[in-house]
Amino acid sequence: MEMKKRINLELRNRAPEEVTELVLDNCLCVNGEIEGLNDTFKELEFLSMANVELSSLARLPSLNKLRKLELSDNIISGGLEVLAEKCPNLTYLNLSGNKIKDLSTVEALQNLKNLKSLDLFNCEITNLEDYRESIFELLQQITYLDGFDQEDNEAPDSEEEDDEDGDDDEDEEEEEAGPPEGYEEEEEEEDEEEDEDEAGSELGEGEEEVGLSYLMKEEIQDEEDDDDYVEEGEEEEEEEEGLRGEKRKRDAEDDGEEEDD
Repeated sequence: MEMKKRINLELRNRAPEEVTELVLDNCLCVNGEIEGLNDTFKELEFLSMANVELSSLARLPSLNKLRKLELSDNIISGGLEVLAEKCPNLTYLNLSGNKIKDLSTVEALQNLKNLKSLDLFNCEITNLEDYRESIFELLQQITYLDGFDQEDNEAPDSEEEDDEDGDDDEDEEEEEAGPPEGYEEEEEEEDEEEDEDEAGSELGEGEEEVGLSYLMKEEIQDEEDDDDYVEEGEEEEEEEEGLRGEKRKRDAEDDGEEEDD
C-alpha cells in the first residue's frame, strides 16, 4: 500500500489537525520520498515510518509538536539537517538500520536542542572506533544512545519516559490531597465507638422499657391483690355478723322457753 492511501486509512474519517499519533510502518514510499503528509498535521506528536524504503527527508512537513520520530530500517544516508528545521522539539529519534556511516552526517543533529534519545543501532557508524564516546561528545544534549546512557544504564520505556514528569506531579498531588497517616484507622475506631454507643443506648432504652412494663405489671398485681383482700375481709365480717345474729336469736328463744315454764 502506498503512503498516501495508508495515511487516509489511518485518519479514520478524522481531520489531520485532530491526529496526534500516526503509524505508517511497512507501507511504500514512491521514489523514497514522503507523500501525503503536510502542515495540516500540526498536532502530531508521534510519527512512525519504519521500513517504508525512505531515502530522503526533504518533503517532511513542519511538525512543531512532534516529539518522537521512528525512521528505522530505511535507506537514509544524510539530509538530517531538515529535522532541526521541521521538527525542532524532537526528544526521541530512531535511525537504526539506515545507511548512516560517519560522524559528519550525525553532526546536523546538534541543532535539535531538546533531543534526549538517539538510536543508531545497526548503522555502519556504530563500527567506528570510540563510537559511543564520539557521539556523546558530539551531541552533548542527548542522554541515551542506542538505549543506554554513558554509564550503560538502560533507558526507560518510551511510555514511562513520556509520563515521567506527569506521574511525579500526580503522585505529589495525591500525597498532598490524601489523608494523613493513621487518619483512616482513627476514623474506623471512632465509627466503632459510635456503633457501640448506639447499641448501648438502644439496649438501655430497651431495658428501661422492660423495667417500666415490669413495674406497671407489679403495681396492677398489687392493686388486684388489695381488692381481693378487701373482698375477703368484707365476707368474713358479714359471716361474723350473721353468726352473731343467729346466736342472739337462739338466746332469745331460750329465754322465751324459760319464761313459759
